[in-house]
Amino acid sequence: MPENREEVFAVLRNVAGFEGVGAADAAIARLGGLTNRVYLVEARGRAVVVRIPGEGTESYIDRAVEIHNARAAERAGVSPGILWADPTSGVLVAEAIRNVETMTPANFRSRAGSPCRAGEALARLHKSGETFRFRFELFAMIAEYLKVLSTKDVALPDGYHDVVAAAGPVGEALEVHPAPLAPCHCDPLCENFLDTGDRMWIVDWEYSGMNDPMWDLGDLSVEAGMDAAQEEELLRGYFGRAPTAAEQGRVVIYKAMCDLLWTLWGLIQLADGNPADDFRAYADGRFARCRALMNDPAFAGHVAAVRAG
Repeated sequence: MPENREEVFAVLRNVAGFEGVGAADAAIARLGGLTNRVYLVEARGRAVVVRIPGEGTESYIDRAVEIHNARAAERAGVSPGILWADPTSGVLVAEAIRNVETMTPANFRSRAGSPCRAGEALARLHKSGETFRFRFELFAMIAEYLKVLSTKDVALPDGYHDVVAAAGPVGEALEVHPAPLAPCHCDPLCENFLDTGDRMWIVDWEYSGMNDPMWDLGDLSVEAGMDAAQEEELLRGYFGRAPTAAEQGRVVIYKAMCDLLWTLWGLIQLADGNPADDFRAYADGRFARCRALMNDPAFAGHVAAVRAG
C-alpha cells in the first residue's frame, strides 16, 4: 500500500459513500503520472481515481480551469465523471473506468482499431458544442514558458530561439485561414487515452482549452509515434474520410509545433527537479524531432497547403 494512503483516504472521504473509509476496507494502487500523484482506489464495491497535483504545478496550471473543462468533457461523453474536486488545489476524485487498457505507443500499434477509436473520441469532443475555459495559444504559451524558465537555472537547447523565429511563417500560414475553435485536450499523451476495445475514453485536462482541433490530432500522432498508416487511420476515424491537403498540412505543422512547446515544458520539469523522467533527454529529443520535421523538404509544401486553404 502506498506511503501516502492516509492522504488519499482524507481526500476520498469528501465523496458521498466513502465517509470514514480506511485501510481496512480499501485497496490502493499507484498509477502512472509525470507530474501528479494518481491512485486507483477500490473500496465499498466501487473503483475511483484520486489525483493529487504535483508540487510546483500551480505555477503553470490553473486548476479551476482544469476542473471546469473536465466537467465539460464529461458532459461531452469522452471523460469519466468527476465525483469531487477542489478548484483551488486541484485535488480531485473521479470515477474509474473498468476493463480498460491504458494506451502506450506499443498499444496503439498492437490494439486493432485503436487509432480510429481515438480519432472518433476526439471528434466527439471537438463537435460537442461545449466551451472550455482558457484559449490555448501556441506562441503565447511558448512566451509564457520562456518567462517561467527565465527564473530557473536551466539551459535551452542550442538554437531554440532560431527555430522559434523560423516558425514565424508557420504561424502566419495558420492565421490566413483561422480554424473554428473547439474544446481540445491539448496534451494528448498516449497514457491519457483509455481503451475498452469498443470505445476510447480521454482523461487529464490540465492543459485543455479552446484550440484548433488539428492540434490534438498532430500531437497524438507524435506522442504515439504513429507511422503513416496509423496516422491515416486516426484521421479517417476523426473525419470519416480522407483529410484535405489543408487539413493534413495543419496536422503536420502541429506535429512540429507541439514538440517546440513541450520542449520547454520538459525543461520546467527538469528545473523543478521532477524525478519522473530524464527531462533533459526528453527536452533535447523533442527539440531535435521538431527541427528535423521543419527541415524536411515536404514541410514547406504542407505550410503552403495551409496558407492556400
